[in-house]
Amino acid sequence: MIRSLLAPAVASLALLAGCAEMQKLTEPKPAPVSPQITEASLRARASEQLALGQKQFEAGDLESATKNFNASLEHGMLSKVDQSTARKHLAMINCVSNREAQCRDEFRKAFEINPDFSLTAAEDGHPIWGPVYRSVRSQLIAEREAASAASRPRILLSKSEQMLSDGMVKYDAGDYVEAQKLYEASLKEGLRDKADQVRAMKHLAFCLCLQDKYTACRNEFVKIYDIAPDFDLTPAEAGHPNWSKTFASAKAQGKKLVAEKAAREKAEKDKAERAAQKPATAPPTAGATPPKKN
Repeated sequence: MIRSLLAPAVASLALLAGCAEMQKLTEPKPAPVSPQITEASLRARASEQLALGQKQFEAGDLESATKNFNASLEHGMLSKVDQSTARKHLAMINCVSNREAQCRDEFRKAFEINPDFSLTAAEDGHPIWGPVYRSVRSQLIAEREAASAASRPRILLSKSEQMLSDGMVKYDAGDYVEAQKLYEASLKEGLRDKADQVRAMKHLAFCLCLQDKYTACRNEFVKIYDIAPDFDLTPAEAGHPNWSKTFASAKAQGKKLVAEKAAREKAEKDKAERAAQKPATAPPTAGATPPKKN
């Protein structure tokens, strides 16, 4: 009797339990929580990829380095300095892979992103990408100067100044023989501004060294110190492999000549001052007979 009364209740409980299990099976599972992407995480990821790319570049794994440099730039989170660093390495990779157009394009982007961008002295002197880098730099400088000149009232150049300007164009184009002639002509014609004189003499020395005329190059560097005793090259210029040793020797000689000239001028000045301090007539010596009075 009791069993017959409990049977419907047990059946109902079993049915409810079965429904609950079915409900659990049919209910959608909650989606897994994805990690939150933040600006800080993207910036950190970009920096990691840039650092990894540099290590791969140093190890010679250019394909992997290219992927990481591009990936680091895609995040858009690198600083301007780091962006130019990534672009620089991409330019180098393109240059050594005989893709000069892409190499020039990456160097240009590096300059446009970071106006203070420059290669180290060692990088600048590299025989493959160094010339491309200097060409892009010269082109950008020329473009900026042209834009600046266009916004200023037109000033007519003297004959010597025009020769210097034409010499710079030839130099940037790699025509060092013609550039040398123009620099020499501008100096012979007579540049009025001291800065223009130094600029012409410096680039004339560069041209001579680039033609393996090292003695003449050295002599030209030394001449500069006669008009500009504090003259020096920029770090990038001083590290150039074609004239770094020649300039170092010329600088030492130039500084020595400047010191010797200063010493001579001081000795002459001291001598003149001593002469000026002497009385007009020398006092009578002891025991001398005084002049007779009339």
